[in-house]
Amino acid sequence: MSDLFDLAPQEEGGPSAAPRPLADRMRPRRLEDVVGQDHLLGTEGPIGAMLSSRSLSSLILWGPPGVGKTTIARLLAKETDLHFEQISAIFTGVQDLRKVFDAARLRRRQGRGTLLFVDEIHRFNRAQQDGFLPLMEDGTIVLVGATTENPSFELNAALLSRAQVLTLHRLTLADLERLTQQAEKELARPLPLQVAAREAMLEMADGDGRALLNLIEQVASWRVQGSLDTAALAGRLRRRASNYDKSGDGHYNLISALHKSVRGSDPDAALYWFARMLEGGEDPRFLARRITRMAVEDIGLADPQAQAVCIDAWNTYERLGSPEGELALAQAVIYLALAPKSNAAYSAYKAAREAARRTGSLAPPMHILNAPTRMMKEQGFGSGYQYDHDAEDAFSGQEYFPEGMKRGVYYVPVDRGFERDLRKRVDFFAGLRGRRQKG
Repeated sequence: MSDLFDLAPQEEGGPSAAPRPLADRMRPRRLEDVVGQDHLLGTEGPIGAMLSSRSLSSLILWGPPGVGKTTIARLLAKETDLHFEQISAIFTGVQDLRKVFDAARLRRRQGRGTLLFVDEIHRFNRAQQDGFLPLMEDGTIVLVGATTENPSFELNAALLSRAQVLTLHRLTLADLERLTQQAEKELARPLPLQVAAREAMLEMADGDGRALLNLIEQVASWRVQGSLDTAALAGRLRRRASNYDKSGDGHYNLISALHKSVRGSDPDAALYWFARMLEGGEDPRFLARRITRMAVEDIGLADPQAQAVCIDAWNTYERLGSPEGELALAQAVIYLALAPKSNAAYSAYKAAREAARRTGSLAPPMHILNAPTRMMKEQGFGSGYQYDHDAEDAFSGQEYFPEGMKRGVYYVPVDRGFERDLRKRVDFFAGLRGRRQKG
């Protein structure tokens, strides 16, 4: 499927005069006509610099749908006089690749290079990706791959080392408005939309230029009196489905945004990302697990009730289902965002685990070992143990770390929330322990 094209009119007459979709009619004929990617195509951008030096290297174009990946590849071939060959990793098998490679080798012997554009390149397996390497190294092909997934996760290191990864941006509302104005010029009439409805249409495109052109084509085909308001537009159009893959980048990016918004004590942002994930079709049970994890990692003992709030919200969802159960999860998100934050327990746990790995199999001190047999008593097991309940303040101050091991300090409570009180207790027992052991 072709990617975003800017709105440059095609020649009149001939085959191009046959009815075609608006998006197909608006393919740009120059790289400078592509909208929204000036950071790559400008004179100071990486592609602009390559073209000015006449040295095009292999590229991986990473970005969301409808932002120009296919169009840029096609125009790069035109600018550099390379033969343009396009394949899709979804539909191309091993035999197809061999034919493409053989044709590129023949073309090279005849004195012309090949720009091989591979759409959805991340869908090729490791062996298929490795197949491109010899042809990239000897100059038979300039590879331009397009992917919506993070290349560092989906592509081989060997392939990435031979190609430059360029990130394409989601189109802004200003970019989409520019496309709309050019479309109206091409159509020779304005869209029958009020200002607010026009803005709503741009938002429906969700940063996808191709989706916007399809929406514009629908609106332009309506026979209406006057201009439509937002409600009338919503009744005729449906919002483009969100770009959200529950197993891909969108999933991890949004849960990261939710987690960091909670950690940053921003309930509004946290609710927004929570809602975005629900709208994208995320399983509320996954969200329930993650917000419980947030309570454990980022709030901890600063508010011991936070974890219980999350578990209660999770149980409420299991009992009520959607949509009421999701409201309980939303309330938990708000609670967590506004709760005092502390990772002291989390940090203490990690430090204790590291100390446990480092110290190996040091035995507990003899005085805190049980002595269920006479032989163990005779060997000193349990000798000298002081029963804390019999001591003043129910605190003996004895040492419980292994003999010869330097006493560790792992838990350092923060001066926030309930941990203020815990800090006082830690300090109290530390001082008391020092006095008892000294005495």
